Amino acid sequence: MSRRRRIYDGKAKTMFEGPEPGTLIQYFKDDATAFNAQKREILSGKGVLNNRISAYLMTKLAEIGVPTAFMRRLNMREQLVREVEIIPIEVVIRNISAGSFTKRFAVPEGTPLERSVIEYFYKKDELGDPMVSEEHITAFKWATPHELDEMVALTVRVNDFLTGLFLGIGIKLVDFKLEFGRIWIDDEMHIVLADEISPDNCRLWDLKTNEKLDKDRFRQDLGNVVESYSEVARRLGIMPEEGLNEGPTLVSGE
Repeated sequence: MSRRRRIYDGKAKTMFEGPEPGTLIQYFKDDATAFNAQKREILSGKGVLNNRISAYLMTKLAEIGVPTAFMRRLNMREQLVREVEIIPIEVVIRNISAGSFTKRFAVPEGTPLERSVIEYFYKKDELGDPMVSEEHITAFKWATPHELDEMVALTVRVNDFLTGLFLGIGIKLVDFKLEFGRIWIDDEMHIVLADEISPDNCRLWDLKTNEKLDKDRFRQDLGNVVESYSEVARRLGIMPEEGLNEGPTLVSGE
């Protein structure tokens, strides 16, 4: 690790220069943060689980044609990814009312939404990642209208696929956050899915009990954070001690 030049140090991941031009090494840390890093803790093993879960989900998305920055998992904590120009917008898609949505619209937690709702947040820690509109995004030139259309279309596609995948292992996909980047291939710009998909940026509830299996366990002091992440990995069939299984463990529809 010390031989690689550090490119970026975030709350949960560090980016290092990659072995080839146009690549980066994404290192998953055990740091857990909430409320714009006002709450912070080290949760041993969290980075290992997020690395494995995100690598698995990104691979599955690539198999259905979703363009991603992910290339391959290198080891327990590192991934090789394509270097992209990150668009400073977090795209959040909500299927069930939870989190800040419940407070802003007085919709009780756990209420299924008649249709998925997409929201945008400007990635700026010092401003508290404010919610923004499509007009803000295009007016400030964070993304063009065409890029935004691509991001929305990919978000809907990812949501449809992951909702079904998690339902098959007895988990509700309540909501999740995506980030996107620009990459140039043969002088053409393409929008690709970047960052990670893990219990750190997804709300995942057990289908039968509504038990939370995601970062809300840390935000709300519910305990057993790493154990819950481990349960998600176990159901996906990718727990480290179980080796590289072929796929998820299906839950019966009883």
